[in-house]
Amino acid sequence: MKIAIIHDWLTVYAGAEKTLEQMLKLYPQADIFTIVDFLPQKDRKFLTGHKITTSFIQKLPFAKSKYRTYLPLMPLAVEQFDLSSYDLVISSSHAVAKGVITGPDQKHICLCYSPIRYAWDLQHQYLRESGLDKGFKGWMARSMLHKIRLWDLRTANGVGDFIAISDFIARRIWKVYRRESVVIYPPVDVEAFKLHEKKEDFYLTASRMVPYKKINLIVEAFSAMPDKKLIVIGDGPDFEKIKAKAGSNVTLMGYQPFEVLRDHMQRARGFIFAAEEDFGITPVEAQACGTPVIAFGKGGALETVKDGVSGVFFDTQSIESLCSSIEQFESMQWDYTAVRNNALGFSEQRFCDEIQSLIDKIAH
Repeated sequence: MKIAIIHDWLTVYAGAEKTLEQMLKLYPQADIFTIVDFLPQKDRKFLTGHKITTSFIQKLPFAKSKYRTYLPLMPLAVEQFDLSSYDLVISSSHAVAKGVITGPDQKHICLCYSPIRYAWDLQHQYLRESGLDKGFKGWMARSMLHKIRLWDLRTANGVGDFIAISDFIARRIWKVYRRESVVIYPPVDVEAFKLHEKKEDFYLTASRMVPYKKINLIVEAFSAMPDKKLIVIGDGPDFEKIKAKAGSNVTLMGYQPFEVLRDHMQRARGFIFAAEEDFGITPVEAQACGTPVIAFGKGGALETVKDGVSGVFFDTQSIESLCSSIEQFESMQWDYTAVRNNALGFSEQRFCDEIQSLIDKIAH
């Protein structure tokens, strides 16, 4: 079989790219199509040997740093890829990749991280956070997102089968496209995180500092509990704003290399996760270290954290709710091996086996 994999864009080595990496291990002969490819050299090893085709957006001014501003052109760009010679097309999509054009004799399977979040249920949040919720620019943004929604809905008909990365996303796919999907959780490199049973008296959170990650909420909650210690790893646009809210018991370490992050994950008493995520890889990595998680009880965390076994949930994204869950967490006894065992169900090997099995069934 001749196989093409369409990935929205290659700019950072994050969760979607790690998923793509595992698919390329399964299909080493696959060709890659992507809107733009500016992935740094240090992260490109998994792409070696694959033919990569980019769209016309690759050559537009400032595309490297401002590729997202070309979103209005991306539907046109993805439709220009000529995939007519491929038997199987796999779209790895959280934005526009699923919109590629395929024929009636071609199989098109979409691994969907989410329907375009900023065009659908998270539109108002994104506009607010981008300062585009009012004025002429806001009107233009809303008009553009309206057109994206119409295109996104139409192109769902071109997908033969949907794979969702969580039950949460399967519900979003049904809500937006009225399509059923098979749930296959993304791969997590749990083997890179070893069980460590000697915990120390601090809590950890690690994330990019953007509004929806709610790092400000975690920092404010711990600042209100001066007897508890919090370490924060990660940087981003909100770093200075969050730093200004941090009490003396909160340490902001900024960006740290993987080894430092893993070391802190292994030694932490608990890992705090306050975002509503589609899946959420870091809570699984923490559990792989045997570190239980205190997570916001919505989205993918409900599927990756086992209440009372590998962590606890808080109900609302508020200081009171988080503080209450931390008190509950401290009253409980944790079996660190059981915490790790919960994470093992999300391994890379499990992902490859499930994807291979499903695609074999669909494509033959």
